[in-house]
Amino acid sequence: MNSNSTLISIGNFDFKLNHLLVIGILSLSFSISFLVRSQPAEWGWELHEFDPFFNYRSTEYLVNNGIDAYFEWNDELSWHPIGRDVSETSQVALHLTAAITYWIFGGGGNLYDFTIIFPAIFGSLTTIVIFALVRVIAGTSAGLLSALLFSISIPILTRGAIGWFKSEPLGLFFAILSLYLLLSGINSKNQKIAIPKLISSGFFIILSLSAWGGNQFFIIPLGIFFLTLPFLRKDHKFLIWAIPIFSLSATATSLGFERITSNFLVGLGGFALLLPTIFLVLCIIIQIKSNEKHKMRNGLIFLASFLIVASTFLVMNSSEEFIQLPSHRYLNAINPFLTTDDALVDSVSEHATTTLQNSFLFHSVLMIFSAIGIWMLLKNSKYLTIQNDMKSFSLILGITGVYIASAFLRLEVFASLSVIILASLGISILCKLFFSNTTKFNNLKNIVLQLSFGIGVIILLILPLTSASPLNVFQVGDNPFTMLNGGTTYAVTTNDWNDSLDWIKNNTPTNSVVASWWDYGYWIQTKSDRATLADNSTIHTWIIEKIAKIFLSSPNESWRMLQEMEADYFVIFVAGQRLTLDGNENQPLYILDGGGDESKKQWFMRIAGEPLDKHLQNDGISGTDHFWNNTLLGKMIPFNLLGYVNFQTNQQSLSYQPGFTAIYEKDIKFPQDGDGPLRLVYSSPSYDASKGEAVIGIFIYEINKDYVPLD
Repeated sequence: MNSNSTLISIGNFDFKLNHLLVIGILSLSFSISFLVRSQPAEWGWELHEFDPFFNYRSTEYLVNNGIDAYFEWNDELSWHPIGRDVSETSQVALHLTAAITYWIFGGGGNLYDFTIIFPAIFGSLTTIVIFALVRVIAGTSAGLLSALLFSISIPILTRGAIGWFKSEPLGLFFAILSLYLLLSGINSKNQKIAIPKLISSGFFIILSLSAWGGNQFFIIPLGIFFLTLPFLRKDHKFLIWAIPIFSLSATATSLGFERITSNFLVGLGGFALLLPTIFLVLCIIIQIKSNEKHKMRNGLIFLASFLIVASTFLVMNSSEEFIQLPSHRYLNAINPFLTTDDALVDSVSEHATTTLQNSFLFHSVLMIFSAIGIWMLLKNSKYLTIQNDMKSFSLILGITGVYIASAFLRLEVFASLSVIILASLGISILCKLFFSNTTKFNNLKNIVLQLSFGIGVIILLILPLTSASPLNVFQVGDNPFTMLNGGTTYAVTTNDWNDSLDWIKNNTPTNSVVASWWDYGYWIQTKSDRATLADNSTIHTWIIEKIAKIFLSSPNESWRMLQEMEADYFVIFVAGQRLTLDGNENQPLYILDGGGDESKKQWFMRIAGEPLDKHLQNDGISGTDHFWNNTLLGKMIPFNLLGYVNFQTNQQSLSYQPGFTAIYEKDIKFPQDGDGPLRLVYSSPSYDASKGEAVIGIFIYEINKDYVPLD
């Protein structure tokens, strides 16, 4: 039985063996993707990280109050007392899609549970969508390979695991679906099919932008692709209306989303989409009016002129701002050589610069196959049946994806897509090259060669999955949910944060305002139902800067600023570990550097504009006497510095020495029954950790309204 054997006939459709094979491989890809994305469930059942909690609360509001109320919602728990216009400042498409799918498939179940599993489902469904995209480009074999590779891509899995109810899983699903519909539409010979595909493509590209702002980077390869189409295809009468239909559909759809209208349509993203569309129409008109001999020349002259004018406009815009520019992190991705002195941007871990080590960890052997794919696309070969425009699209998407990913670690998802597509093309073309001549299968030499090739490719693809160093796909996602360990360096699960948030909800007045570092804003709003001064949206950076100054000011000055900001409670988070060898049973000893506020204080100083050497020792981590004795944060951390130990040599010192680790004991400076500016009213359970256990310490202080500063 060969792959074209008919299994079942339904009307004019013959269900063949190769259809069954495609369904089987896609089912396998979906299953692998879902299982790997579900690994964190071994640690518990929570939303992951920070933003998903806001997205859950927004979806909950939409489900309970309806779509109209959602678009009118000013969230009073956010950025007290300013509030937040949710539909103008958040991922509307994510909230709408989650609510609609919950209404259809939720069955009245728990919405929190639904949003936990939501990203794993849509992330896994993307394996099918990328199959469809790559199939349009290079055929079924390459499409199936891309689905399998997508299911085990580390950057994509780490930003789409269970609980990751954030932008990327749904945003990538919509973006790749849009690319598939666009390429399928312009390759369709039936206008009745092409038009709805192109309209749908424009609709979904805007949905993808609304779900994840990072999808603006898909506009760059699309714009470049449109610039090349007049020179790669001869069906100009089709292109002259097909591409504008896509762009007009995208423009019309964007008008329904406030954030897209204000940030994209009148900004650099809209410029990158609409101008290439206008160029394509004008270039085709010029080529139609030109004689056959000068058609290409005239088009290229117009392209050069267009690029010069567009570049000049962009240079002028940098000073005059005719069009709205995106934030610095987007510009930095376009131009990786840009630098910033914004400490708040630098303090976010996902904004870290991508290194070669990161790239090899994420892509490993696929980098080789993607290079082969590029070489095959540039080489004229009888085994390559890809159309020139599809070659162009693959190369443009591949090169721009890798380029953009060089700026931020978070954007490695674009490099992953590029590498997956190019590697799939490279492997499928190599397979055709080695297995195409079936007439020589009698030849033992050819059989051995073909088997060796096949086994070698399989080994190369499987090897990174089983490698133990530094991490493989099965290890990188096997981590606790952030809520269960506070995002610390300790691979433990505790209820410290959940217990603390429950305490706030059940023991503070409903109109209380809670101060904390912005990292914990969404958690407090969602699980404690209390207003916060700042949160993870970082909309009002001046408020974050003020909180940083509160941390580093004297207790009296900090109390005055907290009164001005109408705060009632102040939450800090301290992570550390109780040592196995205490001084004695009545004096437990601790080290503090596990990823809580004690480890973020250097960023507080940079954001507040404070000199580091005033608060930190030469190692950039250990606090000075001034920090511990004269700043509010130093006083709020309920530990006292005893001295320093070198664990390598067992040397001890009362003063800081390079290479030594600070040792602490418990010391509550603002007790509950005290008359200071703050009163410690709650400490989480692990503050009383046993020997060797981690301290995931949440400390809730009530601000003493009756306090009278002496200075």
